[in-house]
Amino acid sequence: MSRRNELTRQAARLFAQKGYHGTSIGDLAEAMGVQKGSLYAHISSKQDLLYVTMAEGARAFHAGLDAIPEELPATAKIRLALRSHLAVVADQLDVATVFVQEWRYLEGERRDEIIAERRRYEERIRAFFREGRDLGELRTDLDETTAALLVLSAVNWAYTWLQPGRDTDELADRFYSLLVEGMRGYATPA
Repeated sequence: MSRRNELTRQAARLFAQKGYHGTSIGDLAEAMGVQKGSLYAHISSKQDLLYVTMAEGARAFHAGLDAIPEELPATAKIRLALRSHLAVVADQLDVATVFVQEWRYLEGERRDEIIAERRRYEERIRAFFREGRDLGELRTDLDETTAALLVLSAVNWAYTWLQPGRDTDELADRFYSLLVEGMRGYATPA
């Protein structure tokens, strides 16, 4: 592992444990076993590390959705989206924690970029619910924005209780049953 990758990994761990503002350059240097000044050979600021961690999180969450076959029914896509989201949280707990909690501390264009990636992810989830409603897989009066917010609220907080490395498929399927099955079969007359 390169020094830069190790630094990013340590930063994600410390940001997840102590928060962005609670983590000092000194903390990062200590975690790396180097002097504070040595870190600046790899980064120009602590913001760099926050941005890299956030970008890593965005890539991981989007990659999960990218892997979902387009030809599947919308409800199957929702199930796989839940599985991929929880798998990212379990596999990259520190990165997921930082992605959900610390994004607000990014500044400038980097903040705008990460907010845009978060919104794009949310829209992709909304699109699954919209597709399910429009194709008759889900109730006809389903508000896809509310449905997506409900699902994302449930899975985004998994970092607070999910054990690292846990097999999350069964858990995602239970979430799916509770959250999505209630959105089926109760189509209101048009």
